[in-house]
Amino acid sequence: MDKALLSVIIITKDEQDNIETCLESVKWADEIIVVDSGSADKTEEICRKYTNSFYIKSWPGFGIQKQRALDLATHEWVLSIDADERVTPELRDEIIEAINQNSDIHGYLIPRLSNYLGKDIYHAGWYPDYTLRLVKRKKSYFTKDIVHEKMIVDGPIKKLSSHFLHSPFKNVEHHFQKLNDYSTLSANKMYGEGRKVSWILIVLKTLLAFIRSYILKLGALDGWPGLIVSISTGLSTYLKYLKLKELHTNKK
Repeated sequence: MDKALLSVIIITKDEQDNIETCLESVKWADEIIVVDSGSADKTEEICRKYTNSFYIKSWPGFGIQKQRALDLATHEWVLSIDADERVTPELRDEIIEAINQNSDIHGYLIPRLSNYLGKDIYHAGWYPDYTLRLVKRKKSYFTKDIVHEKMIVDGPIKKLSSHFLHSPFKNVEHHFQKLNDYSTLSANKMYGEGRKVSWILIVLKTLLAFIRSYILKLGALDGWPGLIVSISTGLSTYLKYLKLKELHTNKK
């Protein structure tokens, strides 16, 4: 049986601090596709050291942009990876073994281990954080959501045991910038879906998000970083629902 071929797809925007480590971890793949939305830093220069398949596309939201990358892939199997993630040698070996099995599996969920404040976070709802990332190209697509997009597969799915390594924030400032950006996108998405929220619900959802992360999801076991992660989870919830409330208020 011929060796199964793998395409890796990545979307980028000003990722010079992350992208080389990411690309270095997937340089063993048969094809690397990068779709950039107009980086002003050295992202393109770095990417072109690893692939000639570098495309610049205007930003339409996460789902559509990732679908563009998927449409550009040419091999049977596709691995979708973010610029702030990297594939470990153990995950690489498991991926190669999985796609070369003669099975009816069309997609694989991959766990993700995130590092925050110098500590790997194993609780607080951050781990194992399974996401569908390895799929048969002709059996999959991305939803069109502007944020929190999903990869959909037509067929059976299994889990891999080895994880991505994830470095979601460069520093505290970057953390709060992402909280602000993602909460705005989430609020706009919910507003477009016709969702509404009351003031009391904003408070309750914020408190429940913190309690779920810190107590129910055992964030307390990760020490101070676990507490900060849980606080930020509550803050993220607070911001997105507060912004949703603001959108409805401004439309009156």
